[in-house]
Amino acid sequence: MFTGVKVFSATKAREREDLGEHVTRWIRSNVQLDVVDRVVVQSSDNEFHCLTVVLFYRHKEQ
Repeated sequence: MFTGVKVFSATKAREREDLGEHVTRWIRSNVQLDVVDRVVVQSSDNEFHCLTVVLFYRHKEQ
């Protein structure tokens, strides 16, 4: 069960390289949340490559 979704997406090469660090920073700055699932999707066409990370989370019980 989850209560929220956070989506990270990048199409430029440099943004794709930094995406993991961006996701990690978000997780570390949201310690009140438990990530309960994740989906990683890569898509592309003739010109662009897109990397998307979707995190499903819920608030930690207090």
